[in-house]
Amino acid sequence: MTGKNDAEVQAEKQSKDHPGDQLIINCLPLDQGERQEFLRAAPGIRQEFVVGTDMRQRMQWPMGVPQSFRSEATIILGNPSAEQVAACRNLIWLQTSSAGVDAYLKPGVLPQDAVLTSASGAYGQSVSEHMFAMMWALMKDLPGYRDNQRMGRWQPRGAVLSPRGCQVLVLGTGDIGASFARLAKSVGARTTGIRRHPDQPVDGFDRLGGFDDLDVLLPEMDVVALALPSAPQTRHIIDGHRLDLMKSTALLINAGRGDAVDCMALAQALDEDGIFGAGLDVTEPEPLPEDHPLWSQPRCLLTPHVAGGAHLASNVDKILEICLDNLHRFTDGRPLRNRMR
Repeated sequence: MTGKNDAEVQAEKQSKDHPGDQLIINCLPLDQGERQEFLRAAPGIRQEFVVGTDMRQRMQWPMGVPQSFRSEATIILGNPSAEQVAACRNLIWLQTSSAGVDAYLKPGVLPQDAVLTSASGAYGQSVSEHMFAMMWALMKDLPGYRDNQRMGRWQPRGAVLSPRGCQVLVLGTGDIGASFARLAKSVGARTTGIRRHPDQPVDGFDRLGGFDDLDVLLPEMDVVALALPSAPQTRHIIDGHRLDLMKSTALLINAGRGDAVDCMALAQALDEDGIFGAGLDVTEPEPLPEDHPLWSQPRCLLTPHVAGGAHLASNVDKILEICLDNLHRFTDGRPLRNRMR
């Protein structure tokens, strides 16, 4: 997005004209030096740090807005629950530590004029590497060989695949999708991206298409990778019909949003050898019910939504850089990065 909407202009004016009336609830895992950087970024604005300094190296940290601060909070840095955010009725800006902001876009969560910004750009490396690792593991049937190992079985399992020369289709060409495309190209794949505006070039892709091109492209593809946000238009974008269009030797990888794939239709396609394999870091629902057939499908590799988050230490560094930069921008009256509304 470019330019400023009325909410952002109002928030910046409020910050400049009445800084003493502001209260920042900082839910980020900061050490003492980092806390000082955030304090310097917003001089004259009261800032409450609600995460201990010992949480910096944790993969997860508790986030919450204490009850006593909810009526005063005007800015939140981090991802408290949507219910807690909804109780902060004087909020003018929420800066998340996540790339996804679906929970905060639901009606009634944010005040009407509140600005919402994300940490998009912090997770491209870790999520794309996770997708890349899933692709390689499935191509070489490593999950199957791990199953054999557990059973003490020393025997070949059959033909495997290679990314060299294969056609890779990536749905979603933002930070994560483009990072995955560059990794795929580095090992000899040819990459095609699907995006809303295919006339705008994106680094990492040999060609681009629109969503209307999907049914024509799917039969050509050896790997179909999804890095899409959740939206009504993308729900079950990979359904039974589109799985039928794919090659029997194709792989499906999803690390965007779980509802982009119809998981029951995927289970059926795998059972019927409609595709070669699937790697999912996200599912619908999440987690899958105990009796869901994908749990026991040998050619489906499942991970519990761990591709992003703080599982890679550098992700936290990138999250803090984005949040700190946006806090500087906010207090300086400059446009914010990653504005979602």
